[in-house]
Amino acid sequence: MARKRKRKSRRRQEGRKILELVPQYNIESGEDKPVTAARKYIHGIGIQAPALLVVRRNEHTTDRYFWAEKGLFGAQYVEENHFLFPSLKEFQPQVQKMSMKTSIMG
Repeated sequence: MARKRKRKSRRRQEGRKILELVPQYNIESGEDKPVTAARKYIHGIGIQAPALLVVRRNEHTTDRYFWAEKGLFGAQYVEENHFLFPSLKEFQPQVQKMSMKTSIMG
């Protein structure tokens, strides 16, 4: 029996494309938990927002975090809700606004 393909959210795909344009840092978590390693790296280096941190837990697992002005967020959350982050506005593609003509019925 064929498996049903999971529907990919258009909003999340847009967010993923935007996050690809943000500066990215790859780090190892070492003895720390991934979030702790990301926070230590951010404060140690002095990374400015926005930034994407890819933290490698072990040889098979990586966690992605987004560093914004408001703090550290999971990258998947940011992909789905990219419009909530003002620092990502500059990375969003400009959409041409179409002029709408309205007709008044009399």
